[in-house]
Amino acid sequence: MAKIISAQEAAQLVKSGATVATSGFVGCGNPEALTGAIEKRFLKEKLPSDLTLMYCAGQGDGKDRGANHFGYEGLVKRVIGGHWNMAPKLGKLAVENKIEAYNFPQGTLTHWFRNVAGRKPGVIAKVGLNTFVDPRVEGGKINDVTKEDLVEVIELGGEEWLWYKPFPIDVALLRGTSADKKGNITIEHEAVSLELISLAQAAKNSGGIVIVQVERIVENGSMHPMNVKVPGINVDYVVVNENPDNHVQIYAEPCSYNPAYCGEARAPLFAIAPMVLDERKIIARRGAIELIPNAAVNLGIGVPEGIAMVANEEGIGDTMTLTVESGPVGGLPAGGLGFGAAMNAEAILDQPYQFDFYDGGGLDLAFLGLAQTDQYGNINVSKFKGRVAGCGGFINITQNTKRVIFCGSFTAGGLKVNIADGKLKIVNEGKVKKFLDHVEQITFSGIYAQKTQQSVMYITERAVFELTGEGVMLTEVAPGVNIDNDILALMDFKPIISPNLKMMDERIFRDEIMGIKI
Repeated sequence: MAKIISAQEAAQLVKSGATVATSGFVGCGNPEALTGAIEKRFLKEKLPSDLTLMYCAGQGDGKDRGANHFGYEGLVKRVIGGHWNMAPKLGKLAVENKIEAYNFPQGTLTHWFRNVAGRKPGVIAKVGLNTFVDPRVEGGKINDVTKEDLVEVIELGGEEWLWYKPFPIDVALLRGTSADKKGNITIEHEAVSLELISLAQAAKNSGGIVIVQVERIVENGSMHPMNVKVPGINVDYVVVNENPDNHVQIYAEPCSYNPAYCGEARAPLFAIAPMVLDERKIIARRGAIELIPNAAVNLGIGVPEGIAMVANEEGIGDTMTLTVESGPVGGLPAGGLGFGAAMNAEAILDQPYQFDFYDGGGLDLAFLGLAQTDQYGNINVSKFKGRVAGCGGFINITQNTKRVIFCGSFTAGGLKVNIADGKLKIVNEGKVKKFLDHVEQITFSGIYAQKTQQSVMYITERAVFELTGEGVMLTEVAPGVNIDNDILALMDFKPIISPNLKMMDERIFRDEIMGIKI
């Protein structure tokens, strides 16, 4: 029988030096009452201290919520996370060398919890080879004080693999919707199921404890067994949340519950306003042209999100199946602080199983962000001067998808464009170059992509490139753009110029519907 306690009592159960793992995906599924109570206890008592914090997806609102509750020197000594950008308080500690800090692929961490639950030898995978996670590069270590090797290159069957080493979990902090008096947990109001069962089993089988935040308590026997996500045998304590602000469905909609995110109802997608014609929509439109019939697709956060909006506007959204690494299959993914949820999903998988599909090459297309690229076709989206963003599911997805398309503006920091009469004009150039000799960190390896014969494209508002055996090749240029002044002069390396260089489709640069068909 799980014991019902308060959030304050739960915080007292977390011992100094413990390894604590939390559920959550950006603004979905974060146990705010629990993590907030730990923060309050630390500020009052300076306890618990020296925690090791683990989480898979980025958790937080970029300010104070989610993993930011742990952002104090002394509260944590080590953080192992899949994404850091939503928890700047932790990122600041890492950049200032005040904690040990690791960044590992999000999907691999979800599998790590599942394998620790089964007392398997951590995770053995190719995910991360030749990227910053590879110990021959950086070993996933974010700063100078991080010394211990938690990942190692091994050889099996004559091939190289990465071994992500196992260790026990002492405390799991999870969130659900309902709990009965035995501690069985359902998630009927949650947008995603994440890695709840894997994380709970990892803690229990490590000899640790599982604490679950819920909205309500229901009678024993009132739950349908198929709806129980975490059985009571895996739950030690239940906390009934008392503050609605600590149990919002997603951060993007803090004052409302959207039944379309959890499958209770379907929302009319025709009511969604079309994107404004700017550089983001240009990139999204060019990306949408690459869609193929019946494709299984993943869209990254940021600029790639617009591809779903364009497809919906063009009336071709139902010809593909969008997926989100958090688990939704089908429907329309939410963006921003709602990323992770999807309206009108056809299915919502546990996150480890979504990444099984991704790692196994199940995706036909993936559209991901482009922050930096270099002469080798490498991409960096994870670490920049003075800021740790993290890789999230980027490495799992980009390394294993049949065709990868990176989407982003050509420059950053103040870019302004004018779009008229089917042409693009650069009004104000961005201050930051994105096409460099060498990226600051390798989140995607162009060299590895060449080894696996992966199809790779790079789409910007003014130019399109492809990765070839000879290097990065310029294949398309926007109408109205000067190749020498607006493209080549702003690149640290000279790309190969395609002998079949052509103009980007002029329909992309007009306000009316393009009329693309799949």
